[in-house]
Order: sequence, then C-alpha cells, then structure tokens
Amino acid sequence: MPQAPTKRYWTVRSSSIHNRGIFAKCDIPYDVPIIEYLGEKVTKAESTRRGEALVERAKKTGEAAVYIFTLNQRYDIDGAKGHNPARYLNHSCAPNCEAYIIRGRIWIYSLREIKAGEELTYNYSFDVDTWEDHPCRCGADRCIGYIVEEKQWPKLLRRLEKLERDVKSGKLKLKTKASTSEAAAPAKKTVTKKKTAAKKTAAKKK
Repeated sequence: MPQAPTKRYWTVRSSSIHNRGIFAKCDIPYDVPIIEYLGEKVTKAESTRRGEALVERAKKTGEAAVYIFTLNQRYDIDGAKGHNPARYLNHSCAPNCEAYIIRGRIWIYSLREIKAGEELTYNYSFDVDTWEDHPCRCGADRCIGYIVEEKQWPKLLRRLEKLERDVKSGKLKLKTKASTSEAAAPAKKTVTKKKTAAKKTAAKKK
C-alpha cells in the first residue's frame, strides 16, 4: 500500500488549462505516489444519480463538475465531498501523472520525472461518444482537441473527418453547443504493476 509522501510534492494555484490546478512544488521522481484522491464512498446507483443531476444542471447553467471515480464493482468515490485537493488536477492529452486504484484507495502517481513548477495532469479518458461536450484546452503539442481516452483517438479522428466531409458537402450544418460537466459517471481499466487505473468518463445523455 502506498504511503503518503513525507514531504508535500504539490501546491494549488491558478491554471492556464482551467480554473485551478495542481503544480509540482519540487522535483518529483518517476513512479511515486503524489497525492491520494479522497471523497465520499457511494453506491453505483447514487453515483449515477449525482452524475445525471449535474449533467442536467450543466444544460441549464453551462457549469457543473462531477468528480467521481470507480472504486470497485459496487462503489465509487465522489471527490467533490470533503477535503480533496486532488480534484483540481486538470486533464492533458500529454499527461505526466496517472490515477490508480490500489487496495481500495485512489492514488495519483507520476508517469515520469516532473520538474518543479510543472502542472500535474492526467488523461481524464472520457468516452469518444461524448467528445462534442468536452473540448480540450490543455495546450499540449499533441492535443487532440477533445478530452477523449487516447486509445479512442483513431475513432475520434474518423468522426472528425466524417463531420468535415458532411459540412463541406452541405449534409450538415455546425451548431454551437455548450459544454457540460468536466467529468461524470466513472469507469475503470487494468494496467501493469498490479495497479488498476482509475479514470473519469463522461456520462452519456439519455
């Protein structure tokens, strides 16, 4: 089980990506736990209810953020509840961190050596089906333009190419859409080193 670092690696301040972000307070080594993602443990049903309620709120106000991570098959963690600075971690298409589930707890790990002053980011891994609702402003050289799980980028590019063809041919007219929440109903995947990667995925509108 990872232990909290003996020194605090991070600090919260304004971010050029979005609102507030978390930044490296000092140089951070590769593959170390930086901060734990804390929150309220809720059932899947409650997790879905909260996510859908905030999506509806976003439709009306243009603002709503859901900070829910999958914990296991029965429960999720709502990071909006309680003291949880880790919720300020922003998305990037070229992240330097990843979130892992280890023995029922969620830890943010470094994916490489990180220099003091760098903003700490990870890929929110939203599903490609909700790409229109989540434009990306990470500013990375390899930014795909939308917050989508990297393994789904090829599918996203095909959809963007089709959209461009349809617009040029007159089959489709572009509409301006207000973005919804930053994150919503959770999912998970497995990775190496006996860690389970936690990821945020966008709730599908019904």
